[in-house]
Amino acid sequence: MLNSYSSADKVLLAVDCIIFGFDHQGLKILLIKRDFEPERGKWSLMGGFLKRDEILDDAAIRILNTYTGLHDIYMEQLHAYSEIDRDPVDRTISVSYYALINIENHNEELIKNYHAEWFSIADAPNLIFDHNEMVQHAIRRLRYRTSIKPIGFELLPEKFTMRQLLELYEAILSKELDKRNFISKINSLEILNKLDEKDMQSSRKGSYLYTFNKEKYEEKLLNDFVLNL
Repeated sequence: MLNSYSSADKVLLAVDCIIFGFDHQGLKILLIKRDFEPERGKWSLMGGFLKRDEILDDAAIRILNTYTGLHDIYMEQLHAYSEIDRDPVDRTISVSYYALINIENHNEELIKNYHAEWFSIADAPNLIFDHNEMVQHAIRRLRYRTSIKPIGFELLPEKFTMRQLLELYEAILSKELDKRNFISKINSLEILNKLDEKDMQSSRKGSYLYTFNKEKYEEKLLNDFVLNL
């Protein structure tokens, strides 16, 4: 019967998080070495199972906080994976999220305790189950979002140079951008606050520092603007 809950199949629902970070060496991903079966000792995304009193977003927030110690993380629900044999232990459906964090802000002690490690995207190891597919899906989504909307500021320090912002976009998009065109488009959005401070490490003259104006950015989103990088 369609309305019989007791006779329906029961399946597990997991949440897996693709956590991206950025430093001067490029775009990175945070992975964990599993200390339980199946696939003990192999690399995995960070994840867990949905609790009865949670919605999916709350489960993702809990998992991200458990492994990084951070709150208010930028995240986006990505995709559902339901291949019958994707988990050898039990019938499990996974919903993936990708998240963006500043590598400098995470709790290093927590990451050590969970045997987690940052890898460059190009050098990331092979992952368990269908986690490689999840990562590729997340990279494609992040690149698409970045090409049309100014996201990714969560990956930068609070104060950053225009060069750092350009390098971030080039790392995400995996291509070289025209510097003058990029700066012109970013400035036209009016979502950055130019400070009177300079980063003196970049050159003798120094480079002006900027901060992200979240209020103006949210106004732009309401107007459905497109960046078109």
